[in-house]
Amino acid sequence: MKENFKLDIRQRPRRLRKSAGILDLCQETRVLPSDLILPVFLKEGKSGAEAIPSMPMVSRHTIDSLMRVCEAALRRGVKGIAPFPMVDPAKKSLRADEALNANSLANRAIAAVKRNFPEMSIFADIALDPYTTHGHDGILDKDGRIINDETVEVLAAMALVAAQSGADFVAPSDMMDGRIGAIRDVLDDCDFSDTGIMAYSAKYASAFYGPFRDAIGSAPSAAKGNARRGGKGGRPKEGESGGKAKYLDKRSYQLNPANSREAVREALMDEAEGADIIMVKPAGPYLDIVAKVKDAVTLPVAAYQVSGEYAMILAAAQNGWIDLERAREESLLAIKRAGADMILTYFA
Repeated sequence: MKENFKLDIRQRPRRLRKSAGILDLCQETRVLPSDLILPVFLKEGKSGAEAIPSMPMVSRHTIDSLMRVCEAALRRGVKGIAPFPMVDPAKKSLRADEALNANSLANRAIAAVKRNFPEMSIFADIALDPYTTHGHDGILDKDGRIINDETVEVLAAMALVAAQSGADFVAPSDMMDGRIGAIRDVLDDCDFSDTGIMAYSAKYASAFYGPFRDAIGSAPSAAKGNARRGGKGGRPKEGESGGKAKYLDKRSYQLNPANSREAVREALMDEAEGADIIMVKPAGPYLDIVAKVKDAVTLPVAAYQVSGEYAMILAAAQNGWIDLERAREESLLAIKRAGADMILTYFA
């Protein structure tokens, strides 16, 4: 080889990677604490935090301990929370009556946070599955099928109660047709036009939700009152999958993981109906969906790094297989790089 060999090239991209300072100056994507929304799990009582085995370093909180979480989050620059209640089984019903209770655990927590930390933005989950005995996100008919329009009526009433409790945004996560427009109408008619809607527009029927359902105590199977997927000819009921499925099958309302155009259609419909923020859930396995939705809508886009994504990273790190801090940062950067303006993540 020729001595002192040099390539005759003008463009050397490595010049922009030669030091930590230059790397920082040229970084295209950043994740800031203010980009994050912290999902928090709630439980009744005054016993403080309770660990969730399937989600290391994540706990269920009483309203008292939630105040400490909010204080710490704000101190670190995280300015939004999304509370999810673990509902007493005795308060669950076929029609999710507790969801409309102004004194429910979730609504008391919302009011307490707003009273103590008015600067904290609260994104209230609007869905019936924590409140139903069967664990589905809707009202069932006598044949076990979800009645879309009747469910939407209940969801709109639930959203109004959350707004009255102090929620800055209501976040319908049910995937019923037409619920964004119905909720917007009810909020506007009742003088809550300033309350925003974060629409779970592209919520997929994902296998990555398992730890979350453990955390809120959602029904793992539909022994009674299954919502059928429709039709005849031996199609499986929701909750049935050859005897192997642990959790309810929600494919009659959540999106098919194989589809992307459907997600864009749902996002555009929600934008037209009055949503203020469009959500994609899960985040990591659906970065292509985040990007496509971002290109299609004019609204801010949120992505939810769900419990299964979080649990896998923690489990691998605890086994010494990956570096927790680097994997955490890389996973969040990827979501932001795909187009998310904000990220719901337990890493917050």
